[in-house]
Amino acid sequence: MKNSGIKVFAPASVGNVIVGFDIMGLAINQPGDEVIVKFSKEPGLKITQVIGAKGKIPKEIEKNTAGVAAKRFLEFIGEGDRGIEMEIIKKMPFASGLGSSAASAVAGVMAVNELLKRPLQKRELLQFAVEGEKIASSALHADNVAPSLLGGIIFIRNNKELDVHRIIAPQGLYVTVIHPKIEIKTSDSRGVLSKNITLQQHIEQSGNLGGFLIGLYNSDFDLIKRSLKDIIIEPQRSKLIPHFKTIQDAAISNGALGCSISGAGPSIVALSSNSFIAENIANSMKKIYTDNNIESQVFISTINNQGAYKF
Repeated sequence: MKNSGIKVFAPASVGNVIVGFDIMGLAINQPGDEVIVKFSKEPGLKITQVIGAKGKIPKEIEKNTAGVAAKRFLEFIGEGDRGIEMEIIKKMPFASGLGSSAASAVAGVMAVNELLKRPLQKRELLQFAVEGEKIASSALHADNVAPSLLGGIIFIRNNKELDVHRIIAPQGLYVTVIHPKIEIKTSDSRGVLSKNITLQQHIEQSGNLGGFLIGLYNSDFDLIKRSLKDIIIEPQRSKLIPHFKTIQDAAISNGALGCSISGAGPSIVALSSNSFIAENIANSMKKIYTDNNIESQVFISTINNQGAYKF
């Protein structure tokens, strides 16, 4: 039997989506990670190589998000000793706030599921991808994993129960993300957050989250714009990101519906109502970092409603 292998792509994602800390995420079209798997005569799962990681990602299964996700899946279906070789192709920046570790976890478990002729449905793979991503973020949350796997905009009612729901994005909604070439680890970014908020903060943030959800369902861009204000997480994390306020102001002045930190940062995300605005936002963001001698990369995307897929 020819052993040609299976390749799966998992896209980047924007965690939190400004006002939904740990309970919202969305998928974009690019960048993303790829995983190739094929059967091996030797028992057990092995990562044979990691391309594009500059030696920063271990090949040990229990220290690799793709490896852990795939191994937990194999154990669940009673195939823990099945001989499988895995190759990981990193096409995303590390510690970027774009769900790099989540994309690897998703691609890893989905590739193995495809190789074994889909013993589980795509949505059932979520629990294993979350376990894989947990080793990178030190917390169990699906705001990057769920959109990378399932696509679309995701609302998570409960992370422990993986009670996740897809939201239909309004037509014309665009995402602009700028990634300055610096690294902020998710675990470090979570470390600056206070465990306490005031009652008024809770009320205001809850109102913004509810308004954002209603705005998405009703394609009400005015309501979305009024709602995309993070008063809890952004003030604490933004100090870690160079020129954040200048970037945010530029995005808003160029027509963004809202602009804040993508995931744990340092990437910054802006939502807009059409591609023309999205491109103007991208140019204004890029210029600020260029003027300050900071290398950056910009991504413009519609909402990716497909999520991970097999080539």
